[in-house]
Amino acid sequence: MNIIETPIKDLLIIEPKIWKDDRGYFFESYNKKAFKDAGIDAEFVQDNQSFSQKGALRGLHAQANPYAQGKLVRVIQGKVLDIAVDIRKNSPTYGEHFSLELSSENFKMFWVPPGFLHGFSTLEDNTIFSYKCTNLYQRDAEIGVMWNDKDLNIDWKVDSKDALLSCKDIALQNFKDLKSPF
Repeated sequence: MNIIETPIKDLLIIEPKIWKDDRGYFFESYNKKAFKDAGIDAEFVQDNQSFSQKGALRGLHAQANPYAQGKLVRVIQGKVLDIAVDIRKNSPTYGEHFSLELSSENFKMFWVPPGFLHGFSTLEDNTIFSYKCTNLYQRDAEIGVMWNDKDLNIDWKVDSKDALLSCKDIALQNFKDLKSPF
């Protein structure tokens, strides 16, 4: 397993070792000891999976303390642009974002610890996105920011007129109005 640091402290890209042969492939998508040795000492308590068509946009979301979630995300089928925004008030990278493509072809995973907004845009039809969470979902603890916030200036690789959004995501606040709990 290869762990790659990003320009934003604590966001990590995980590249698992893939064993391929005539039958297909095999890899460990999670190994508690290997992750702990890499600095990800997390207890996962909930697994989520979504299915989306090309152009679907989900985010930017987080949960406030004491329900904050760390997420280990990956794509089982298809491709997404995955995005994390640092909302840790005392962080030198507060308000900065990092993005990367996750796909069923590159096998990459992304560790998004508590203190970050998270979202993704779907770049292919029939995409299956999976994430392990360190805390259970709590509706009352949800916080979020508009995906197309001008201050964040995120390129989602989706044309805004074609973006498929939920009613919840359309109604999220601007980044400048976020009262970060982190």
